[in-house]
Amino acid sequence: MSSNTTLNAQLDALIAGTLGLKDEGRFHEPNLDGTPGDYISFNSWEWPQGVGLYGLFRLWEFTRRDDLLATLTTWFDKQIAQGLPPLNVNTTAPMLPLSLLWQHTRNDNYQRVLDRWANDVMTKLPRTPEQGFQHVVSDGVNQMEIWDDTLFMVVLFLAHYGTVSGRQELVDEAVRQFLLHARYLNDPKTGLWYHGWSFAQKSNFAQARWARGNAWITVGILDLLEIAPIDNGVRLYLLECLNAQVNTLIDLQAESGAWHTLLDHPDSYEEISATAGFGYGLLKGARLGLGNERWLSAGKKALQAVRQNIDAQGTVQNVSYGTRMGRTLDFYKEIPLQPTAYGQSLAILCLSEGIRIAE
Repeated sequence: MSSNTTLNAQLDALIAGTLGLKDEGRFHEPNLDGTPGDYISFNSWEWPQGVGLYGLFRLWEFTRRDDLLATLTTWFDKQIAQGLPPLNVNTTAPMLPLSLLWQHTRNDNYQRVLDRWANDVMTKLPRTPEQGFQHVVSDGVNQMEIWDDTLFMVVLFLAHYGTVSGRQELVDEAVRQFLLHARYLNDPKTGLWYHGWSFAQKSNFAQARWARGNAWITVGILDLLEIAPIDNGVRLYLLECLNAQVNTLIDLQAESGAWHTLLDHPDSYEEISATAGFGYGLLKGARLGLGNERWLSAGKKALQAVRQNIDAQGTVQNVSYGTRMGRTLDFYKEIPLQPTAYGQSLAILCLSEGIRIAE
């Protein structure tokens, strides 16, 4: 059996595993309005599901499978019909795959939703000093805080929808947010990124070089440059940020091919959602000629680590659950493991890139 055949079989399993995720009540995380939060099943409009939909759309883009397009269309039609939740950073995450879907279908109903949401992001999402998007989420306000997660959950949407709808002001805002977040979250000593910055405390909290947060950056920079026409000066700057990050990441890769949930703390557990994000970024960067053989080799090791953590039901194991801002490094080491849609999605992206490399 060829390598691509087994990769495709695992991708089929990952799709089934994603759609079959169930919230079994292990975590009780009510929203600010008192409603229950569902960050696990595929039936809720939240950030894990948004990232999951992104992976499914990218897989459809690669394979043009009718069943994937039907799954995406059915999911969005149902959610829009029953009414969307209030605006925040995390509830914006499904808007990126919806924008990608609208680019293909030109569904007028989707465009109305996208325009209204983009307008609200620009005018109603709370801002920090220097106009950063405050990381307001369904269950927390996070006053005067910026987090690296925001770039993936909000800013890629603005960049893509601004590009395909001809709204340059959205693309300009996306560029501003990437540069602002880079200013406060990028660690110049290592090239890695901190999880967050508090304008109130003037600090990076625990100075955690958190793996999945860094994966949002690796994936985010590469995909930003793919989905939006970015001025060359900004493009070159972001690529240098990416190079500095990746050079350190490769040095920190564990023997297994995975990365630890705190990148520079080998006593923290190996975490597979971040590993999948890094694997995707390394393989994609190598394929596009942005990275060298070192990227390719590390990416292939990461791919194998991810594949070894996909069970027979297509569920990605050893994925850390949703992670709030940590005030201590031990906080990150103690985050429980839980299969999630973002773990599934990042694995889908990684395996898809593995097929492209093999071809």
